[in-house]
Amino acid sequence: MQEYELLIAFVTNVLFVTLLGWYLITNLQWYDYKISRVILKHHKPFWHVFYFLIPFVAYHTTGHFFVIFFYFAVLPSMLLWYKRLDKKLVLTWRVKRFLILLVSLTLFQDILCTLKDACETYGVFMPLALAYIGSVMMEKFLFLTYKKEARKKLSDMKDLQIVAITGSYGKTSIKNFVAQILSKKFKVYATPRSVNTLGGIMGDVNNSLPEDTEIYVCEAGARQKGDIYDITTFIEPQTVVVGKVGEAHIEYFKSLKNIIATKLEIMQSPRLERAFIHTSVTDEPHEKVTFFGEDILNVNATLDGIDFELDVNGEVLKFHTDILGEFQTMNIAVAVKIAKHFGMSNEDIIKAVSELKPVEHRLQMIKAGGKIILDDGYNGNIDGMLEGVRLCSLHEGRKVIVTPGLVESTDALNLKFINAINEVFDIVIVTGALNAQLFEKNLKVHNKIMLANKAILTEVLGSQTKAGDIILFANDAPNFI
Repeated sequence: MQEYELLIAFVTNVLFVTLLGWYLITNLQWYDYKISRVILKHHKPFWHVFYFLIPFVAYHTTGHFFVIFFYFAVLPSMLLWYKRLDKKLVLTWRVKRFLILLVSLTLFQDILCTLKDACETYGVFMPLALAYIGSVMMEKFLFLTYKKEARKKLSDMKDLQIVAITGSYGKTSIKNFVAQILSKKFKVYATPRSVNTLGGIMGDVNNSLPEDTEIYVCEAGARQKGDIYDITTFIEPQTVVVGKVGEAHIEYFKSLKNIIATKLEIMQSPRLERAFIHTSVTDEPHEKVTFFGEDILNVNATLDGIDFELDVNGEVLKFHTDILGEFQTMNIAVAVKIAKHFGMSNEDIIKAVSELKPVEHRLQMIKAGGKIILDDGYNGNIDGMLEGVRLCSLHEGRKVIVTPGLVESTDALNLKFINAINEVFDIVIVTGALNAQLFEKNLKVHNKIMLANKAILTEVLGSQTKAGDIILFANDAPNFI
């Protein structure tokens, strides 16, 4: 009987530590593997209490009864929690290395304790702590190795031109527009999706950047001071863009001044030849700077696309694009200026703009079942979201919006968004708890639906919408936010 109980305790401990490790690495992946952000910046810190602290304390206080508590409370609740997540753990090699190290340390500890009969209970904290510390050290070593490889690859591509793009809003759109236009004349490669961290860019260079690339278009993001500087001094771009700057990620930077200073770190590239800077960032003249944002004329933005004019070096060019959203004119404008910088003709640029494809989940129009869907799920700034609202106001049928509100922003901007919603929409579906109270209090729309999570969103849309409706998905926050 004692051996049987020992086996149960052994297996339970291994499962329990692995479960806590799975919870830890899932949260670390969400927050860019920064333990400080997981602890201090988590949007739902009560999860740590329910799924980490209480089980951890129970393990050390309930004795033999913990086995019952684990299999009938901890394990089912953790499985249910994970099942409901809409952004599950991606099993990257970094995650696999952590989990392998954690399980190995736990087995080593438990086998040693069993053989020596020296432990009243198997440890939990020690394998977790050692696995985390070991993982951090391993990743730092690999990071330096990968960085060295990526730097060598870039230096070997002697004629490679690099365009680096940062800003609060529109980085991904600018990147895609620049890549699409320049690809009409050059061999262009752009960082995929929203890859914009130093680690992500290094991996992209090592694994995906073709060696015959002529122009590498790279997006640069930041969560703290120095992030843009690190990327800039690594890739050393000759051409840089600072798009519109606003209060995105304000909780990390604390002030707009800090955001602007961080974005302008991109100007420290040692090979800088030309910088294109939006007028919201600075108006300080510089011999290498071309400003954009004030030279767009006669904009007509509808659900059929955008017609606009652009002053390019004193010459006014007329453009049409199927891209939606008036705010996209400034992103296209800088892409046009970059194309001119690389020697493309006006005719080729105008044709390329007319053929631009929308960026996925950024005011992307989809027609299905007689409904018009505007997928703006990856847009989290106030200007873009307000433009989505305006476009919906042009539709003659019923108007439906699905949104969590603005994330990592201010109540003032969310209230501005809510007021715009009140003027236009017939049905409002608010997802998540982040801004739920603010929306509940200030929404004046008769038909408002508050969803704690998105698990039943498809069902709700099926019952609440019909052919002829326009549905705007304005921002999309995973349910850990």
